[in-house]
Amino acid sequence: MDDRSRYLLTALIEHYIEDGQPVGSKALAQQFKLSPATIRNVMAELEALGFIQSPHTSAGRIPTPKGYRMFVDHLLSVQSFQVEQPEDWQRAFVDNSPKQAINTAASLVSNLTSFAGMVLTPQRAQIFRHIEFIRLSDKRILLIVVTPDGDVQNRILSVNKDYKETELTQAANFFNQHFSGKSFNEVRVELAQQLQTLKEDISRLMQAAVDCGHDMRQDEVLISGERHLLDVVDIASDMNRLRQTFSLFEQKTELLQLFDVSSNSQGVQIYIGGESQLLPLDDVSVITAPYEVNGKIVGCLGVIGPSRMSYDRVIPIVDITARLLSSALSQD
Repeated sequence: MDDRSRYLLTALIEHYIEDGQPVGSKALAQQFKLSPATIRNVMAELEALGFIQSPHTSAGRIPTPKGYRMFVDHLLSVQSFQVEQPEDWQRAFVDNSPKQAINTAASLVSNLTSFAGMVLTPQRAQIFRHIEFIRLSDKRILLIVVTPDGDVQNRILSVNKDYKETELTQAANFFNQHFSGKSFNEVRVELAQQLQTLKEDISRLMQAAVDCGHDMRQDEVLISGERHLLDVVDIASDMNRLRQTFSLFEQKTELLQLFDVSSNSQGVQIYIGGESQLLPLDDVSVITAPYEVNGKIVGCLGVIGPSRMSYDRVIPIVDITARLLSSALSQD
């Protein structure tokens, strides 16, 4: 695109973000003092490139996900966000436990943006208090893991031998007697030293249990302020979209995948629905930023809202909140 096309695309998106109405050539012609015919020609070029589209009920144009992507990646100028009362932001994290700090961050970023705030909590080692093995079929065993908090997680083990009930009981008793209260990472090391004293078949079963237990997720997505989205016209006006959004909060699988990617990235990340393979919803965007503990990235936080959001305002809010959370968690 030439400079004129960039300026017009920027202006069109800013107009649409401001009032949510399709933007016509007259409005842009008045802003840039160009003829409506010239504006229409440029808009036709932008539409051909896939940056804008025309709703069926209007002669104006609205941005496409591709247009938003061009806008946030190349055209948006994010000013230094002026925090009116920065001491209030910082004070919110004073004397917080790590869990309280994470809750504070989710609530803060939600209230400041009026969207749903989300935080991926740091991954914890999978510690167990008690395990059981239950035979399901010839070569399938149910592994039941009870954590110190009383949470119960189940996994199915595929094994190469049909274990007897006595063997399963023997293996479970050994685990519970020697390793209760430890993480599966610790068990992996200690078990390697003791496997030689066990029967080969039992050793294989225990190794399979350790590998499976190590893979159990102990991170989660904390969500705050999802009710804010009921006041967002772009989402609440479409019952199907609203239902899909809240289903995303309930299932959390897609959010975990998205946050996994964000936690391995540097700086603010923007995912725009429709063009993001990680976000299954059109007209919805997620903005995230990683947070650290003593210089190591351990999770990320963000907001989910309509694609028609004020990116220049939301981006620095997410970034600053992530930095404040990093500071709160890294205090000695």
